[in-house]
Amino acid sequence: MPFSLIAFDLDGTLVDSLRDLAESANALLIQCGAAPLPADAIGSMVGDGAASLVARVLAAAGVPPPPDALERFLAFYDARLLRWTRPYDGVEPLLAAIHQRVPLAVLTNKPLDATRRILDGLGLSRYFPSQRVLGGDGPFPRKPDPGGLRWLAASIGAPIDRTLLVGDSSVDRNTARAAAARLCTARYGFGYRGQPEGEPCDFAIDAPLDLLKVL
Repeated sequence: MPFSLIAFDLDGTLVDSLRDLAESANALLIQCGAAPLPADAIGSMVGDGAASLVARVLAAAGVPPPPDALERFLAFYDARLLRWTRPYDGVEPLLAAIHQRVPLAVLTNKPLDATRRILDGLGLSRYFPSQRVLGGDGPFPRKPDPGGLRWLAASIGAPIDRTLLVGDSSVDRNTARAAAARLCTARYGFGYRGQPEGEPCDFAIDAPLDLLKVL
């Protein structure tokens, strides 16, 4: 099926941001007097936005949340945003190969400012027009609410059943299903770890360039 729009998740799909996220979360834990958590454990908590991540990390460490926990985490993360974060191998060749064939978008629960800084800093923003980059603090509820994905499709007249969401987590799966869009699961992303085998999706890829086979 030719697609009219391909929307990508950011963390765990376009970029490997696990180390920066984990180091920021662990800096918060250490500041709160707790021991750090393994990076993979923190990776499994990513996907529903920074506030949810902070709450899950503190709960896992058994730390009562300070009232400014989110602000502390965001300050740590702001200082580390591009320290280790890089596109997954194959992402740039993939985007270069398809961006003139089909409109591309980014749909993430990360705040828009951080999203744009990552896309700009890694040279990926040229593939995504600014109006087709939606963050978790925008006008639509965060994923898995389907509003953002439906708006992206409607903004360019793309039929929702010819819209493909590429993401690594159950949040992305639930978003695509709620929107009645197609889903491609990025099994290489850190958000996929620990998910049950056989979860339904239309397509699954083990590396970014595998998407070319889907298309």
